[in-house]
Amino acid sequence: MTDLDDPVELAERLVDGMGAVRRSVRRVAGPAWPGTPLTGSQVELVRLVRRQPGVSVAAAAAELRLAANTVSTLVRQLTDAEILVRVADPDDRRVARLRLTDTASRRLHAWRDERHQRLADAIATLPADRRRTLRKAVPVLSEVADLLQDKGDEVIHG
Repeated sequence: MTDLDDPVELAERLVDGMGAVRRSVRRVAGPAWPGTPLTGSQVELVRLVRRQPGVSVAAAAAELRLAANTVSTLVRQLTDAEILVRVADPDDRRVARLRLTDTASRRLHAWRDERHQRLADAIATLPADRRRTLRKAVPVLSEVADLLQDKGDEVIHG
């Protein structure tokens, strides 16, 4: 059995490799959020709201696997920082929908474009066969993430 046939060894190398890519992107393109430093949880919430504009606080808490009161605190902090806005749901005024402010949205798009371009530039220097291998790995990584989420759900809802 080769090192990569061992799931534990492969997992360790995968985590190390993903961490190295994240650190390298951060070094060449800046921190996880442009400008004001945010905590990891705040950045995760901002990214979720970017992907799902209008998400409710309850749905965001479920998606991020955080307590609703924790997400409410994050929302308050991000609202105070003028990164998020709460909008009342037109069908149920008790439900708050989350959106990025226009300024935060513009900053996030410019920052993401820069980070993605830096990564794309590095990928472009790979030989074609390595780019194909990387392209094939992306769906597998998504599948692994889904499996981890399923395992997390089992632990939470056990």
